[in-house]
Amino acid sequence: MNRSLRQALIVWAMGLGLGASPQIGAHAAQPPAAGQRGVMVFTEPSPMDFGDHQGYVSLFDGKSLKGWDGNPKFWRVENGAIVGESTPANPSGNSYIVYRDLVAKDFTLKFEIKIEGDGGSGIQYRSKTGLPWLANIPANVTANVGPVNLEWMMTGPQADFWPSEVYTGQFYSENTPMRILAWRGQVVEGFGAASKRLMGTIADRRALGALVHMNDWNQYTVIARGGTFLHILNGQLMAVMIDDDPASSNNQPGMFGIEIEATTKVSVRNMWVKKLN
Repeated sequence: MNRSLRQALIVWAMGLGLGASPQIGAHAAQPPAAGQRGVMVFTEPSPMDFGDHQGYVSLFDGKSLKGWDGNPKFWRVENGAIVGESTPANPSGNSYIVYRDLVAKDFTLKFEIKIEGDGGSGIQYRSKTGLPWLANIPANVTANVGPVNLEWMMTGPQADFWPSEVYTGQFYSENTPMRILAWRGQVVEGFGAASKRLMGTIADRRALGALVHMNDWNQYTVIARGGTFLHILNGQLMAVMIDDDPASSNNQPGMFGIEIEATTKVSVRNMWVKKLN
């Protein structure tokens, strides 16, 4: 091949990003110099800004329960947060407040959550109300609130939050026989207790617990795409669930909600969702 043709081919290839530069395929740490073409530069993604709400809509206005539906015996707004509280004198059992103004399937949800006490909570998503309740309701709860109101009970996926236990971050199927599908620290594929399989681990379950803030605010992100679900707490991936069954209750559009369970106080604020469908 004559020299001029070879040079012409090199220039053409570099214009396509395929050039003969020896840096191609190398981890170039610096951007290409002015006029230089065809250098492949590897970049790190920018860290998520939890306060960036571009493309998101708010689920809570910080001052009222507009759009939300729950038993007023347990749910209120306090200091810019949605608060659910259950006490020995006013026991709630499993109680939920439902956001009825939005139904979503694929989304990214960001919120802050805090528990005071040893009880548990969680954020429901892709969830429904009005379905029969499978668990027993304690007698003291029935005595306090009367017969169960199924419109205030939620069925569906939950991003668990229970700082005093190992449950925070896990994927839980509320009010279904599936229950815990992906424990904290697990990557799980499958559907139901009989078919779920541990595909890999993220980290030790108890070591991840050191990242959970007790009696303080935590930043929680939930990502749902098709049959894949990621739970991220304070920037750390906690659990991954993959459910490819289109008929699964995990894979249906549904509502968001907040749970209170046992004697405790839960506060949730800064709820923002980027809905894809």
